[in-house]
Amino acid sequence: MLPSAAKSFGSKILLITGTRSFPSSTDSLDPLEQLNARKMSVEDFTIEKEPSPGVIDHAVKTFFAFEPNVVVAIGGGSVLDAGKAISAMLPLNEAVKPYLEGVGKKPVHPGVKIPFIAVPTTAGTGSEATKNAVLSEVGRRGYKKSLRHNNFVPDIAIVDPVLTISCPPSITASSGMDAFTQLLESYLSTKANPVTDALAYEGLKRVSFSLMQAYHNGTDLEARTNMALASYISGITLANAGLGLVHGFASAIGGYFEISHGVICSSLILASNKVMIRKLRSEKSASNALIKYALVGKMFSRSEDKSDEYYVDLLLSVMETWTKEMNIPTLSEGGITKKDLEKISVASDNKNNPVALSKDEMIEVLELAS
Repeated sequence: MLPSAAKSFGSKILLITGTRSFPSSTDSLDPLEQLNARKMSVEDFTIEKEPSPGVIDHAVKTFFAFEPNVVVAIGGGSVLDAGKAISAMLPLNEAVKPYLEGVGKKPVHPGVKIPFIAVPTTAGTGSEATKNAVLSEVGRRGYKKSLRHNNFVPDIAIVDPVLTISCPPSITASSGMDAFTQLLESYLSTKANPVTDALAYEGLKRVSFSLMQAYHNGTDLEARTNMALASYISGITLANAGLGLVHGFASAIGGYFEISHGVICSSLILASNKVMIRKLRSEKSASNALIKYALVGKMFSRSEDKSDEYYVDLLLSVMETWTKEMNIPTLSEGGITKKDLEKISVASDNKNNPVALSKDEMIEVLELAS
């Protein structure tokens, strides 16, 4: 499928991969072999970690003269975001940082790009369905921001669950919890609508009976398929309903620390929802969000006659069990100390949350996750 899809745009391919994007455990040929077999001209570029503006600029400078007809990214969310950004910056042949939201001073990117094909090999970020590429510069004044335009949605997304089978348990856990977080946050978002609710609910249902199965039995293709679909759906729902507190924290933390996005989200999901649910219960006007929490919690129950409060508590219990069973690391294991918490809370936001948290409550979330 990939060679014919790429060939439809032309014969010059820029291939973006991660360090282990195309596992040898699959029956598929190496992508270079597949493309070369069709007599295509291929240049390749490797993304070793979450992409920075400097990495994108280097790729654009290196391959501008090659003039590719299509950019193909095969890998996890970082690789897809890098490919998306490279395809967007090649026509401009400029530095990407001036176009980043909240960082750059140039006008909005004009939306021109080289055609882009996304081939995810993890089930987590949903980048294959979104219009933004997330880039980060880590350090004391670091940031994690998006290059965004409606035209940046991949021209073609090839979602093959077989490519996720070789994901180790740790990647399955962090990427799966990221997808779960994105679905739950978009379901609870103040910008949610009936369409995003229906999609998010379906994605959450698939996560509920497939994440732990994929974690414990990575070769279970049905579980991998459900997680791949859930991840893709999460990209659609987050693009249309937005995300909440966990991703607000993740944006700040990802700019200050070398911690992968999936690990940050999986470390924070339990603590964030504990504090939010407690506050929602203290505010009677927030009952709609609690009803949604209960509907998700009901997915994990065999009983149909319990109270909403029971199902909400059950959901928190499931999150706690998953956190322990999948050995989700704490924030402190990523190098975050107590003195960092205030800085992180100030740089994070509450947008789209079903309830606004105070600065003290946000710091409490960080403390619980540490």
